[in-house]
Amino acid sequence: MPRRPLIGITCYVEQARWGVWDMPAALVPYSYVRAVEAAGGRAVVVPPSTADPQEVLQVLDGLVLAGGADIDPQRYGEDPHEQTVGLRPERDAGEFSLLEGALADDLPVLGICRGMQIMTVHAGGRLSQHLPDEVGHEGHRPATGVYGEHGVRIDPESAVGRILGGSTRVRSYHHQGVADPGKLTVTGWAEEDGTVEVVEDPAHRFALGVLWHPEVSDDPRLFDALVTAAGESA
Repeated sequence: MPRRPLIGITCYVEQARWGVWDMPAALVPYSYVRAVEAAGGRAVVVPPSTADPQEVLQVLDGLVLAGGADIDPQRYGEDPHEQTVGLRPERDAGEFSLLEGALADDLPVLGICRGMQIMTVHAGGRLSQHLPDEVGHEGHRPATGVYGEHGVRIDPESAVGRILGGSTRVRSYHHQGVADPGKLTVTGWAEEDGTVEVVEDPAHRFALGVLWHPEVSDDPRLFDALVTAAGESA
C-alpha cells in the first residue's frame, strides 16, 4: 500500500498531570490527530525546538500550525495589551522557524487560530490584540472553554473558496485577530462583524490560515485538502 502523507502538528509545552506525574509535557489536543488521520494522513507531533527545522521538514509532507497561546506582540512591534497573556516565546521561535522552512520548501501548510496568526506575523502583518475592544462583543470566544459559532463569508474564487464554497459555519475560540495581513491575501470574513477569518499565500500551492477550529467541527474538507496536497508532494 502507498505510504500515507506525514503531517506534522505543532504542539504546546505545558505543565500537565497524568497518572502519578505532574511535569512539563509536549502535548496537543487529540482532535488534531483524529482530523489528520481521518483525512488519510499520518500525524506526527512536532514540539518546539531550536534545532534546524530541515531535520523535521525533510521527512514531512505537510504541516499544521496548531492553536494555542497569544504570540509575543514584540514580533510585530507592539507592547502587550492587558489581555495579551500566557506568552510562549520558545514556541513562537520554533513555529516561525518551521513555517519559514516549510514555505521555502513549498510544503503544504494549514494554520489554525494561533497558527493563522503566526502566518500573518511571519508575512509582515500585525494582530488586533483584543477584538472585543474593536467589535463590541465576545462572540468569537464567548466564555472560558466555550467555542463561539458563527458564519464566515468566503471569496469563492480563492483557494479556500474552492474547498469550502462561498460560506461556511465555524467554531471559534480567539480574542485576537488580524489588523494587517502583510503579504497575505484575505479571503474570508466573519459574517457578523467583518473581521478577517481566512488568509492565504498565493505564492505557494497550499498555504492557508483560518482563525476558527476545524479540528473540532464535523467538516473535514480543510484537512482533506491539506492531506491531498501533501500526498502530491510525498
